[in-house]
Amino acid sequence: MTGKRKAGASSPKQTSAKKPEETPLKRRVKKTLKWTSISGLVLVLIGAIAFVVLYNTIDIPDPNADFQTETTHVYYQDGKTELGRYARQNRNSISLEEMPDSIKDGVVAAENQSFWTDKGIDPKGILRAAFSNAKGNAQQGASTITQQYVKILYLSQERSYTRKVKEAIVSLKLQRQQSKEEILEGYLNTIYFGRGAYGIDAAAHAFFDKPAKKLKLRESAVLASVINNPTLFDPANGKANRAALLERFHYVLGEMADMNSITEEQAVRAERRLPKFPKIKSEGSYAGQRGHMLEMIKKELVRLGFDEQQINGGGLKVTTTLDKSAMAAAEEGIAEARPDGLKQLHVASASVEPGTGALRSFYGGQDYLKSQINWAVSGGQPGSSFKPFALAAGIQAGFSLKDTFDGNSPFYFENGTKGPRNEGTGPDGQGTDYGSSVNLIKGTEESINTVYADLTDSMPDGPQKILDMANAMGIPKWKKREGTMDNLRDSPGLQANSGIALGSATVSPINMANAYATIANGGEAAPVYMIERVEDRDGTELYRHKVHTKRVLDEDIAADVSYALQEVVTNGTGANAQSLGRPAAGKTGTATNADDNVSSSWFVGYTPQMATAVMYVRGKGNESLEGYLEPFYGATYPTQTWTAIMSRLMDGKEVEYFPEPVFVDGEAPDEGHAPYVPPPPPPPKKSEKPKPSKTKSEKPTDKPTTSAPPTTTPPTTTPPTTDPPTSDPGEPCTVLNCPSDPASGDTGNGNGNGTKPRQSATRSE
Repeated sequence: MTGKRKAGASSPKQTSAKKPEETPLKRRVKKTLKWTSISGLVLVLIGAIAFVVLYNTIDIPDPNADFQTETTHVYYQDGKTELGRYARQNRNSISLEEMPDSIKDGVVAAENQSFWTDKGIDPKGILRAAFSNAKGNAQQGASTITQQYVKILYLSQERSYTRKVKEAIVSLKLQRQQSKEEILEGYLNTIYFGRGAYGIDAAAHAFFDKPAKKLKLRESAVLASVINNPTLFDPANGKANRAALLERFHYVLGEMADMNSITEEQAVRAERRLPKFPKIKSEGSYAGQRGHMLEMIKKELVRLGFDEQQINGGGLKVTTTLDKSAMAAAEEGIAEARPDGLKQLHVASASVEPGTGALRSFYGGQDYLKSQINWAVSGGQPGSSFKPFALAAGIQAGFSLKDTFDGNSPFYFENGTKGPRNEGTGPDGQGTDYGSSVNLIKGTEESINTVYADLTDSMPDGPQKILDMANAMGIPKWKKREGTMDNLRDSPGLQANSGIALGSATVSPINMANAYATIANGGEAAPVYMIERVEDRDGTELYRHKVHTKRVLDEDIAADVSYALQEVVTNGTGANAQSLGRPAAGKTGTATNADDNVSSSWFVGYTPQMATAVMYVRGKGNESLEGYLEPFYGATYPTQTWTAIMSRLMDGKEVEYFPEPVFVDGEAPDEGHAPYVPPPPPPPKKSEKPKPSKTKSEKPTDKPTTSAPPTTTPPTTTPPTTDPPTSDPGEPCTVLNCPSDPASGDTGNGNGNGTKPRQSATRSE
């Protein structure tokens, strides 16, 4: 019995000792958890090591010194006189004690309510932004005041995980090195409030025309509001912006009350309305011509390879070619000469130094704050001031200044196509006839369109030769772009057609001045430029312009072209430039729009030291000047304006003279253009000596009889009564004036030598 009981008792003990086996799934889970824990521990360890390394390697620079040197300074050509700045941070740092409590409390309530207790970073905000960014949503910031301060002073504005890590580390480090008060003071002296204002004191002046220490609660709440989005919350930007500001304004005041910075009663009373915003005068950094200068220089820096970040915040030192006194000369000269009261009238000028291509001055047309169009760059149709390029091409092709061309109007090309007509009405209403044999000097003096049409038609591939000459002398090629008025490196519409010499393309005054500077420099062209050098904040030179010239015109040909343009001033349409009181050369020009009305008026001229272009246009640049600007010819206002500018530029400069003309005479590419030589008068008939006669005869003549010269033979000199002839009466045909075609019966002086305003309708000058 006993043995049985023992045997029976042992059976249940054996059954309870068995352990349940683990399933494969459970084993995999445990293994995964184990390795995940190990990996997590390793990552934490690596992260900790990386954090320690980064924490110890990242230093905090001096905020004020580092931030201030970011401003790029632009100087006139002397390298000392400041022209302006890029991304100028309008700032006046003040102490925390000078700031009212309302602005300190308002900014904390609006931007970082845990500021006084946090460690400089917001872990929850960072995680929230990370998850949002990982889902592909709009990039989020979630930065504390400390992080914002760090980002502004030490880091870029990019939104990336790398920058956020750096921001967090520097924020923690700054939190340990500076007190909360120091961080808040630095932040409020650094943060951007809009309207070009950095820091609370500049913002107080920009919005309320008062220092920060005098800000009241409502004003402080506004400034605390705009930090979040300076453009959106600026009431000056429109009704929608004012409404958005009001909503944000209520939020800030409500949060200030919740934080017990102000009472509920104060919040309710302040929420009733926004404060008054006084009208703030522009601080003037872009006023007048300065804005045009800075914008033009910035575009040139970009063209040279500098990026926006370098320009706006790289602390560069940019020395330009612009001369402060020359800029003043342009502005003063235009103010003196232009008519008053014509608000749609735009006057532009540009002055370029021959031999270097340096742009010394320009005038953009109006105050930059009123219009950002720089007419010295945008330009217009130069009209007959484009003819010197055809003259240079013609002489280079083999013609001479003494060669003659058709001066009758209108001109017909060899294929029978009707070409341009001359200024004036003429007997048939088709323009003034100057005769069929007019030399190039007379044709240039009086700006005779048909002479230049004949010259163009008489050269093999004449339009292309003129185009090539203009490009070589400094007129840019047509890039065929659209939607831009920046024509500093472009000449819209410039192409090889039969009317190219009459200047129907759009060319900037800067480029016209530079092309004429090539003539003044004896045929050697220099690309126009406006930046001498660029240095970084440490003084290391990053760029320096090197002047290089290229001979594009034989020196003798340049002398002849220059002589013809001197005659324009001495005897032709540019007579108003004589008051400069020193040797000068130049060319007038007017051009017409699609309605056949004069839409632009020019004078481009030079002395050996400076080339200057002046342009008058109206409205958008192509509106009619007729009936608006009277007289509208280049011989009047543009020439007078040029003289007023150049008188100032040349004041105190030594008088220099042009080289004598050579009268280059090559192999003319077309027949029928030889200098006009009038036929000599027939010799007098000899009378026979009377013989004695016994018979009564008629009484002999007591004087030899001579045949009168043909009545159709023109005089050898110009017959105006106001000016004595400048040519030698003994020459049958002078370089200054050849007689007109006998068949025309016209003396070739229908325009009064440019000394009086022309009253008849004209198409080009």
